[in-house]
Parts: sequence; structure tokens; C-alpha cells
Amino acid sequence: MNKWLELIIGLVLLIFPIYIAWGMNIFGLGDAATEFFKGGIVWFVIMVGLLFLLLGISDLKD
Repeated sequence: MNKWLELIIGLVLLIFPIYIAWGMNIFGLGDAATEFFKGGIVWFVIMVGLLFLLLGISDLKD
């Protein structure tokens, strides 16, 4: 994968879920559903974003 594409995907996967889960309640879901998203799905997407960032940074060294 392209190193710059990995960095961009990583940044998007870090910023977008944080904005959706903590910044706004876009779907009008209840408190239980919001807590589920904060607890599980958001953290998974954040970790995938960190993985892409680390892969992109390591490719920049080469």
C-alpha cells in the first residue's frame, strides 16, 4: 500500500470515530447504544487507525 495513503487512512480512522461517538449523536440513538459504540466499535476503529499510522510512518523511513 502507498505510504501516504496509509497515513491518510490512519488519520481518518482516528479522527472520524472520535468525532461521531463523542462529538455528536447523529443517529439519535439512546444512551445504551451510544455507550456501546464508545466502548467497542470506536476503540476497534481507533486501533486500526493507529496500525495504519504506524505502517505509514515505518514506510517513510525506507
